[in-house]
Amino acid sequence: MDYIIIVAGGKGMRMGADIPKQFLPIDGKPILMRTIERFHEYDPELGIILVLPQSQQEYWKQLCIEHSFKVNHTIVNGGETRFESSRNGLAAIPDEEIGVVGIHDGVRPFVSKEVIDNCFETARDDFAAIPVMPVTDTIRYVDKQGGGKNVMRSDYRIVQTPQVFDIQLLKQAYNADYQESFTDDASVVESLGCQATMVEGNRENIKITTPFDIIVAEALLKSQQNKIHTL
Repeated sequence: MDYIIIVAGGKGMRMGADIPKQFLPIDGKPILMRTIERFHEYDPELGIILVLPQSQQEYWKQLCIEHSFKVNHTIVNGGETRFESSRNGLAAIPDEEIGVVGIHDGVRPFVSKEVIDNCFETARDDFAAIPVMPVTDTIRYVDKQGGGKNVMRSDYRIVQTPQVFDIQLLKQAYNADYQESFTDDASVVESLGCQATMVEGNRENIKITTPFDIIVAEALLKSQQNKIHTL
């Protein structure tokens, strides 16, 4: 069986809102619901694991009732760090399970079905897959003394989610103790010496963290709805 672990532990400090960013609405529906629906639409049989801080779980259940949200999912407690939250979500998968598992940011509701499929199928063959996008801005390295220099942007990629892995490989990787070098799930797996295969992401797959991102998200949703109506 395949799974997706959706990590939603944000407090929304940069958003300046009274509620965590994953619960903010886009066109009347919470961001987190739109994210879950995207994976359910990709594969209704996909096991969905939602990682939420325990303090937010009752509010989430209330939102599900208010919005008649019926997509089946398992809720597990978030950790103090992203590393711990991913580990907690992974622990909800039986140790003997065979398949692939993705880990996705709860505030990325616009990942395309094509990217999801490419990541899952690539991981099935190569054990680890991550979606990436080219860097379009100039990139500058800054050293500890405040100096710096421009670097070749062609040498870098922007990493998105879902990052997808063979279940047994990811469980093995998360047996490790946390290290500062673990900046995402792929870095945990790569600490075992396994290289993640890069697949092309989609530009719309933004991570919603600021009020400006909400404006962009509303525009993206309207654009997608208009495309559907014109088909």
